[in-house]
Amino acid sequence: MAASVAALTAWPGGATANDYPSRPIRLVIPYAAGAAGDQIGRAWADRMASLLGPIYVENLGGAGGAVGSAVVAQSAPDGYSLLLGNGSTQVMIPLSSARTAYDPIRDFRAVYRLITSTLAFVVNPSLPVGDMQELAAYVKNNPGKISYGTPGVGTGNHLVGEMFRRQSGTEADIVHIPYRGMAAATNDLVSGEIPAMIAVVSSNLVQLHRAGKLRMLAVTSRNRLSGAPEIPTVTEAGMPDLSYAGWFGLFAPKATPDEIVNRLSATTRTAMADPALQETYRSQGMEPDADSSPDKFQRLVEDELKRLAPIIKSIGLKRD
Repeated sequence: MAASVAALTAWPGGATANDYPSRPIRLVIPYAAGAAGDQIGRAWADRMASLLGPIYVENLGGAGGAVGSAVVAQSAPDGYSLLLGNGSTQVMIPLSSARTAYDPIRDFRAVYRLITSTLAFVVNPSLPVGDMQELAAYVKNNPGKISYGTPGVGTGNHLVGEMFRRQSGTEADIVHIPYRGMAAATNDLVSGEIPAMIAVVSSNLVQLHRAGKLRMLAVTSRNRLSGAPEIPTVTEAGMPDLSYAGWFGLFAPKATPDEIVNRLSATTRTAMADPALQETYRSQGMEPDADSSPDKFQRLVEDELKRLAPIIKSIGLKRD
């Protein structure tokens, strides 16, 4: 009996489930510092410190999130390396790339979905457009002269941009500019280096909008955001096919034992019940998920892969 219990609670390295964690946990955010992932991951890490112990955050940006994701996929499955992944890293990049350094199903297991988020169409105030219809018309009338920034090729932001081109009839008239992260794209938008971008909604983005430094035309959520109710949805703007829900969550290397994944998930559920953490996320235009689990989150990823595969194929979205 004792041998059976030991077998159930052991994982690589000879430690037991009761010992975890015995040292700081690394959370890899696969984007440059200052992007939306930072606000999500660091808030979670701060709250978890009192529940599970110290968690340090490492920003490993590049390739739209693929670089940091690959690092975690190749890390030891011992619970000490986690990925803050999203629809781009776990769905869009694998589906749109012929060569990826990781597979979302083979190399990862889902732990907990932290938040759902929305994207926004954003322009420099100097661009003479006030809504999505005017943006589409302006792009048509200025072929090849309008560019938009995203955090990388094959990201959800890029997918929505391609969908915008097709829906507005501007398939060849708008230029995609991939960045290493949205912080750099936002700086270039504010300075006028690029006229538009498709970005994850964040408190910083809303503040810049309200300060008149950029203009948010519409959000891709089905409903207006409680934190920014003045911004219409793409459905209200007459482009319902652009609706898109993003998410961020925790992933561990595939061989990470059940005991460690379940402990991370249960502790995260406790953290997500904290009203202060919920308000932190809601104030940034995000909705916290207080009812996630490894199984629920894993099914979500698998369903998204099946749902988006034909769409990506139909628009010819490719990273390579």
